[in-house]
Amino acid sequence: MSSRLTQLSRSVAGRTAIVTGSASGMGRATAHLFADEGANVVVADLGEERVAAVVDEIAAAHGADRVLGQVTDVADPAALRALVDATVGRFGGLDIVVNNAGISGVSSMFLPEDEFEDVWSRTLAVNLTAYARLVRLALPHLLESDGARIVNIASTEAIVATGGLPAYSATKAGVTGLTRNLAVELGRHGITANCICPGPINTGMTSSIDDSAKEIYAKRRVPLRRWRSRGGRPDDAEPAPPGGVVPQRGDHPGGRRDDGAPHLNHRDRTSDEPGPADATAVPSG
Repeated sequence: MSSRLTQLSRSVAGRTAIVTGSASGMGRATAHLFADEGANVVVADLGEERVAAVVDEIAAAHGADRVLGQVTDVADPAALRALVDATVGRFGGLDIVVNNAGISGVSSMFLPEDEFEDVWSRTLAVNLTAYARLVRLALPHLLESDGARIVNIASTEAIVATGGLPAYSATKAGVTGLTRNLAVELGRHGITANCICPGPINTGMTSSIDDSAKEIYAKRRVPLRRWRSRGGRPDDAEPAPPGGVVPQRGDHPGGRRDDGAPHLNHRDRTSDEPGPADATAVPSG
């Protein structure tokens, strides 16, 4: 029998991954995905009951020794430090960071000043600043790993735009820039950094969008003319698939995966489309 061509591991078994925003939606699906592939998983999100629910799901499938829940407000630097400390304390190290937590709110230029400032500041803190902070806190442990990987979740809103959501679009574009820089700076240390730009998918963030608006959005702005396959379930998005974080991918220092972005300007409006102030066409989780 001839020897196999590929020699490097394609397994994340035994690795330890933090997934922020993992009590629901794509984050939950990602946490389950890593656990299914044999990794130790840290479920980090707001809400003790929400976090515990996902921890129980994973524990039931793979054992309580493979999962840790940590209630975390990623906008709080102390909470992020506690998250990393708890992870290393429980599993003895850290190999994979998935920055997935995110929020979206109307941040139109027409908002009252106080309301705009609140939404802008909170969105920036959660969607971008927290990503950089978590990487910095995790860095000493990632440097000790022989397969350190960073995956940042951006959005197709980083490439195109929906009117009324400048804070969301700006932070997601910032995530792509941050990721490129991390790839350049950390690649020489054996740490890869990649970001993924999910397109339309049904998550808690998009649950309030009317079905008719979703249909219009998909037909006009998505090459496949629909939301994610098989009904747009979060597990269809594979926001941080093992293929992007396995040890074998050490020669791929960084990149971006887009979920389809057909226009520069998402508005391209017709009379049957939601108005710019509605901000009802948020495409990703």
